[in-house]
Amino acid sequence: MKRLTILLLVILTSCTISYKFNGAAIDYNTTKTISIAEFPIRAALVYPPLGPAFNEALKDIYTRQTRLSMVKTGGDLQVEGEITGYDLSPQAVTEDAYASQTRLTISVKVRYTNTKNPNLNVDQTFRAYRDFSSSQMLTQVQDELISQIVDELAELIFNATVGSW
Repeated sequence: MKRLTILLLVILTSCTISYKFNGAAIDYNTTKTISIAEFPIRAALVYPPLGPAFNEALKDIYTRQTRLSMVKTGGDLQVEGEITGYDLSPQAVTEDAYASQTRLTISVKVRYTNTKNPNLNVDQTFRAYRDFSSSQMLTQVQDELISQIVDELAELIFNATVGSW
C-alpha cells in the first residue's frame, strides 16, 4: 500500500499540463499576415516618445500572441489609426479646491480591417488612463505612466480585433 501511494505521488507530481490561452480567434488556414501602420500623434498635447512606445507595444502584442507574419502593408489583417488624445485632468479635489490626483488619459482611434472576413472590421476609439499624485510633476512619472497605458491600450485593441472575448 505504501509503495502504491509513493508511486501515485511520483506520477502525479511528475505530470504537468501546459495550456496556453491568449484569446486569439484567428483562422490560420486563411489568415497569414498582419500589417500595422505607424500611429501618428494627432493630440493637442504631444509627448514625442509616446508614438514609438505605442507603436512598439501594439506590434509586440500581435507578434507574441499570434502566429501571424508581420508585413509592411497589405496584410490579411490591417491595423491603422492615430493617437488622438494625451490629456491631463484634475481628480480627487480636496476641500481647499486643489486636486490631490491628476489623471493622464491617452486616446487612440483604431481602424481594423479583416480582409478575409469584413464582418469583423472595427472602427473604434480606445482610452486608458493612470492617476498620479498632484504633488509630483508629470515629468517625474510620465515615462512609467506611458509604459503602463500603452500596454493596456495594446491589450484592449488586441482583444477587440482578434480576441475571442
